[in-house]
Amino acid sequence: MRFAILQFPASNCDQDCLHAVRLLGHQADYVWHKATSLGDADAVVIPGGFSYGDYLRCGAIARFSPVMQAVQRFADEGGLVLGICNGFQILCEAGLLPGALIRNRSLQFRCEQVFLKTAAHDAPFTEAIPPDHVLRIPIAHGEGCYFADEPTLAALETHRQILWQYCDAGGAVTEAANPNGSLRNIAGICNQARNVAGLMPHPDRASETLLGSADGRRIFESMAQCWARRRAA
Repeated sequence: MRFAILQFPASNCDQDCLHAVRLLGHQADYVWHKATSLGDADAVVIPGGFSYGDYLRCGAIARFSPVMQAVQRFADEGGLVLGICNGFQILCEAGLLPGALIRNRSLQFRCEQVFLKTAAHDAPFTEAIPPDHVLRIPIAHGEGCYFADEPTLAALETHRQILWQYCDAGGAVTEAANPNGSLRNIAGICNQARNVAGLMPHPDRASETLLGSADGRRIFESMAQCWARRRAA
């Protein structure tokens, strides 16, 4: 399986994503923001960082990069797209995911380990995560508070598009476990077609036990498992 790892000016987690994917034995290649094609990619990862220095607001300029037109076409054709942290912000700005990421409730940058409950196990990004397994994955963001109006939140719940929620170590979704004020404790969502997903925590930074947790690799493994099943069909 070949992963395309996008690179924007000021991306800083592209190498982390490349390493995480290659640890699983898959091919991963960088795709520069000026590219107009994704080549023969089987999946796309939009990494974290500060694309274009977060000028204007996070992801607001990156959404206009030429490569995002290719990502839009890829997603429209059913291709798997994962946005991590700034990548999540870019997907929301581009309209590939609903809602927006705004300033943390504390108005402070949060860099810490958090726990995630998987709210839907039937998505290409979650199917390899065991039921009731609480993920331990780090965050590093200043604008990670997920916000949407009530009709959008209701639709996310109705269509089971909420994939991950902030929780405590025991899996309880509580206000105390919410690091940024996200509505419904939302840490990550997907589109209705379930082929585009974004999350604020960094699975790329939890890809091996040396980093304190290997839980993040389950998300990449889920994508690979889905791709293999599609290919077999």
